[in-house]
Amino acid sequence: MKIRSFLLLVAFCFAMNALAQKRTKPVNIIFDSDIGPDYDDVGAITILHALADKGEANILATMASNRYEGIAAVLNVFNTYFKRPDLPIGVAGQKAVNARDGQHWTDTILARYPHTIKTNADAWDAVKLYRKILAAQPDHSVTIVTIGFLTNISDLLNSSADEYSKLSGKELIQKKVKQLVSMAGRFPSGNEFNVIMDAPAANNVFQNIDISIIYSGFEIGEKIKVGLPLINDASIKNSPVKDVFSIAMSKSKDDAGGRMSWDETAVLVAIKGSEPYYDLYPGKMAPLAADGKNTWDDNGKGQAYLTEKIDHQQVQDLINQLIMHQPKK
Repeated sequence: MKIRSFLLLVAFCFAMNALAQKRTKPVNIIFDSDIGPDYDDVGAITILHALADKGEANILATMASNRYEGIAAVLNVFNTYFKRPDLPIGVAGQKAVNARDGQHWTDTILARYPHTIKTNADAWDAVKLYRKILAAQPDHSVTIVTIGFLTNISDLLNSSADEYSKLSGKELIQKKVKQLVSMAGRFPSGNEFNVIMDAPAANNVFQNIDISIIYSGFEIGEKIKVGLPLINDASIKNSPVKDVFSIAMSKSKDDAGGRMSWDETAVLVAIKGSEPYYDLYPGKMAPLAADGKNTWDDNGKGQAYLTEKIDHQQVQDLINQLIMHQPKK
């Protein structure tokens, strides 16, 4: 009986260890951002690296859905700061939106912090990089999080077979991508920046992609204001994250209490899941109006948008904590 009990105990321990490993398996993630017009993207890429340092995420690439000169270098600054200087970077095609910050924090961090990528020409074409990475991943294993325009995902969806895969873009996404989490839209209806800036691309993705989509809408991040603990922490020095929040918040009276956290919530959910923070309201994005306004089809399937489950203050506290993350030494 003692031997049998011992064997049962060993089997139980192996089972618990396997379950723990399954629960903590890092999320394979591609980060797609318009980093520049707003600075919540900076909080978002910080959360991305913070959760990767905690073993919760495996970052496959950082993509730019924007086209201003310097965006690839800006992504490289943050990847380098967080000790991942060799993360591949892709930049959207020539027809993409070209929009940058008015506070000139991008110029500041490019002047202050090291980066080996100097111009967009030093980076990958975003669609090529998407296809290369996805082709090499196990089936249904990749999460894509978009916190900018849907330009790259639309172009990927429309892409054809190439040297990396014989599959069309639509087939490749369906085969390799587990889900798309997108900071896009205002729910149940409204206008939102990431959608209206490239509405044809957004509509193409929302209507034609054959994978699960979770939307973190404008109303989710609007209440969550972060950054004050970061800029008031004297122990954090030589940080591009702190510099960006300090520069941008000082130039906007509306941000005196902290910057709204649209992009951070999307990355948080993409890696940690919606629970316990949010419920999912199922349905599907209806075809966009001519001006980019979005509405929701309750009878649609395969998509959902976030609704609050716990007090937003708790999410705010978590995001404030995560954006203060320092690189591993």
